[in-house]
Amino acid sequence: MRVLLVGGGAIGLLSAYLLAKEGLDVCLLDKGPCGRESSWAGGGIVSPLYPWRYSSAVTALAHWSQDFYPQFGQRLLAETGIDPEVHETGLYWLDLDDEAEALAWAAREGRPLAPMAIDRVHAAVPPLGPGFQHAIHMAGVANVRNPRLTRALREALLRMPNVTLHESCEVRGFIRDGGRILGVSTTEGEVLADRVVLAAGAWSGELLANLGLSLPVEPVKGQMILFKCTEDFLPAMVLAKGRYAIPRRDGHILVGSTLEHVGFDKTPTSEALESLKASAFELLPELANSELVGHWAGLRPSSPEGIPFIGPVPGANGLWLNCGHYRNGLVLAPASCRLLMDLMLGREPIIDPQPYAPEGRLG
Repeated sequence: MRVLLVGGGAIGLLSAYLLAKEGLDVCLLDKGPCGRESSWAGGGIVSPLYPWRYSSAVTALAHWSQDFYPQFGQRLLAETGIDPEVHETGLYWLDLDDEAEALAWAAREGRPLAPMAIDRVHAAVPPLGPGFQHAIHMAGVANVRNPRLTRALREALLRMPNVTLHESCEVRGFIRDGGRILGVSTTEGEVLADRVVLAAGAWSGELLANLGLSLPVEPVKGQMILFKCTEDFLPAMVLAKGRYAIPRRDGHILVGSTLEHVGFDKTPTSEALESLKASAFELLPELANSELVGHWAGLRPSSPEGIPFIGPVPGANGLWLNCGHYRNGLVLAPASCRLLMDLMLGREPIIDPQPYAPEGRLG
């Protein structure tokens, strides 16, 4: 079977990786360099920001993926020499309005989430700012250095003889014969395949519209800033008032993120910069004396309730979706791509596929 993947972000790259490991002939296309859109721009927390606020469909994917990442990071490092830096730090949520709901969710799901006295939080996270009243903590939550993850996946694909990678190759539409999809037309010509997987993130809806189908996946802009500190400055991730700080192993601290409904505009703005800096200095006052080394924006692929579309497209035989992961593309990627592979190969799926099925969810 020849499988063509449209989109070279974390979802497309990992889908290609898993399918190629099964011996399939895989081709991946991206309109730009692989891994440079939402997958590059995000924070890389291997958890939904507020997991108790999501449906069981998102929870099921997240739980499976969180257990997958540590060993997968080691595998990619061994295969490619590029370390995705899966960094287990734990995560503190501060002054939540729905703390009781969070703790009830954790009890139901068996997750290690517990309240912690604020003086203990300050002892564990010395640079934390004053004024916070209460906290909950989940041990073991990791973050992955997402630009290095996509670089490692890309390198792994380049080393596989059954994979073809086409970057700067924009898909213009689908090639169809009646109700069957035969491939795609691109700026470089036609590419044919037995199956086509649309994994183009925020752009997936625009591409599927070429078939007269309405996919409710839309771009939501997010802006981030990056500081450089000492390696031991921040020992854990912290989150308050919808903003978070994420430590990398080398001392870089990411602070994000905005939520902006402005179409496909990715321009960083001075208003967002000032807002993010204010959040950063409230969380970690010492950042005011640290070097600000980056400010950027990306486009998340929003979807109803944040539930991705995974599975075959009804009425378009040969076309599959793996898109619409909204704010959780990186954390949901392993389970989403494994579920796609299970369905394509006719295997017992790792989780119930019904909540993610495109059937009944497209216009």
